[in-house]
Amino acid sequence: MKKGAGNKGDGDDNVWLTVGRYLALLTTVPAAIFVGYGIGLGLDHLFSTHFLRFVFVVIGTAAGFVPIIWEVSRDE
Repeated sequence: MKKGAGNKGDGDDNVWLTVGRYLALLTTVPAAIFVGYGIGLGLDHLFSTHFLRFVFVVIGTAAGFVPIIWEVSRDE
């Protein structure tokens, strides 16, 4: 077997793994915002208020950015 025969495309696999990792992070932020809004909306309905959805959107946004910050700091 030739030395480079099994290595063809390994660089491409690395690129796709990186793309997949960042796409997963990309979906984390909207999902966290959506979940935060849903929790806030439910609590607003439960307690008859109108501000908790905004509070939980901010919390969800922060929670969505935490994995991105971890990943970026890990890559450096």
